[in-house]
Amino acid sequence: MNDILSYPRPEYPRPQMVRDDWMNLNGRWGFEIDQSLSGEARGLPYDRVLTRTVIVPFCPESVLSGIGEKDFMASVWYRREVELPPAWLLEHKRIILHIGACDYATTVWVNGQEAGRHLGGYVSFSFDITKLLKPDKNTIVIHAVDDLRGRLQPRGKQSDRYESYSCLYTRTTGIWQTVWLEAVPDTYLRALKYFTDIDQSTVTIQARVEGETNGCALQAIVMAAGIEVGKANVAASNLVTFTINLSERHLWEPGAPFLYDTQFILMKNGHAIDTVSSYFGLRSITIDGKRVLINNKPVFQRLVLDQGFYPDGIYTASSDDDLRADIELSMAMGFNGARLHQKVFEPRFHYWADRLGYLTWGEQASWGLDTANPYALERFLTEWLEVLSRDFNHPSIVGWCPFNETDTRQNNELLRMIYRVTKAVDPTRPVIDTSGYVHVETDIYDCHNYEQDPNKFTQYFASSRIGGPVYRNFPKEDASYQGQPYFVSEYGGIWWNPGQMGDKAWGYGDRPKTEEQFLERYRRLTETLLSNPNMFAFCYTQLTDVEQEVNGLYTYTRKPKFDPAVIRAINIQPAAIEVRPSSEQPVA
Repeated sequence: MNDILSYPRPEYPRPQMVRDDWMNLNGRWGFEIDQSLSGEARGLPYDRVLTRTVIVPFCPESVLSGIGEKDFMASVWYRREVELPPAWLLEHKRIILHIGACDYATTVWVNGQEAGRHLGGYVSFSFDITKLLKPDKNTIVIHAVDDLRGRLQPRGKQSDRYESYSCLYTRTTGIWQTVWLEAVPDTYLRALKYFTDIDQSTVTIQARVEGETNGCALQAIVMAAGIEVGKANVAASNLVTFTINLSERHLWEPGAPFLYDTQFILMKNGHAIDTVSSYFGLRSITIDGKRVLINNKPVFQRLVLDQGFYPDGIYTASSDDDLRADIELSMAMGFNGARLHQKVFEPRFHYWADRLGYLTWGEQASWGLDTANPYALERFLTEWLEVLSRDFNHPSIVGWCPFNETDTRQNNELLRMIYRVTKAVDPTRPVIDTSGYVHVETDIYDCHNYEQDPNKFTQYFASSRIGGPVYRNFPKEDASYQGQPYFVSEYGGIWWNPGQMGDKAWGYGDRPKTEEQFLERYRRLTETLLSNPNMFAFCYTQLTDVEQEVNGLYTYTRKPKFDPAVIRAINIQPAAIEVRPSSEQPVA
């Protein structure tokens, strides 16, 4: 605990674009809760010491923050003094302030001057603060306004009541991911985008360069296990696109990932001015009838619902090891991926999914947003585009799902627009318009079904086994089914908490009386989906308990409720769709 508090989350926060010159600002910050939103009038952005101390990057609701305030907070303030490394000043570097995530409306001041604003609680953002800095100590002040009951911000599974209840849990206000500084030259590599072609063994790279590019060139080197397998030297402009032929073809596959390492050197007048390390995976996703192919092979996606909550850090894992461990716990039970549910997960989680060969579906925290409000599109789309940009390069992400369980009162045209924009921004992945419930326009057709009786559960999907009508949550309101790949993206949720007291605890349906009854129910529900020749995936609810919701396969503290090998043996049984031939041609 002491190490966590003195220097929490010390790892590099952006693993797909790594530079040597950076400074982690996690740790102790001045802190103040501002319920009346009067902080600016009281001078908090300026030379004013705040009354409390918080441990960043943990939200003030969490134990690890040192605050542990569970009530609603209209806004919160952070303050810290920073002294820059002398080399950064001597070399006249640009200084970029990065905030991994801050919920929800953020304003930053540096030395009493406003540096920038950001709207959105789930993605990384940054400000160039070079012109606001002084050569000695500098004061950074961050203000976050969080109105999750106002229906104009996505809140995900954060409770809209004082207490946690049902499937809504402890809130997260303000900073909840790493805050850090980065030193870059006047002209630097700002962003990278990878497009891979497994058939041609090529990678096409789109690079964005910030600053004056006259006399600049960009060198890109691709390595496979330490051996150079491709290289390019191109004239640099603010947006440059080029293709590299790979002399060795190694595919990124679930459970068997291979990652190519890349190094980018930005040259100006023959001198290296910026160096960035990165990586990518060579893999494809295509649709073949009712199957989803990975690298032209049918892979049944054995997914588990992952909420991304932690007992001591709420939205934030206490360590990088905890992020990796959650994936390993899932894989130990035979799952090959997860729906990352109602939360945008941090880049370090995606990094470990890339490294471990773990499939994920990216989702926005759409709950709490009034989609009928005309401002909803502005609020949602702006942040969703940031999600797509930040996470595009992760080979582990095999699909996007911007909404979850929208109902019959939804704005259909909002969902249609978000779906189409997502497809335009990322044509390489399938998109689900809204998970379960009322579909509008979608590449994948899914449903949610928490029937606990295996016989009734089987009957719901009997017709789809023989190519007949599929089960739909709202057939009168749903868009018609057009033969898309189909799966049950939430099922199970079996209530199991023997020996646990408290009347708030819940799961779906009736509790099994014994462990044997639980496992038999799990087996029969799961085998119904595995054996369906027209089902390409399943997603079981859920990986871990979260607070009062006790339907996890692990407890909230990540202890297995059952022998993982028993669950694994059920999950890894051959799926019918993996071996069924298809006469239809793959399409993107």
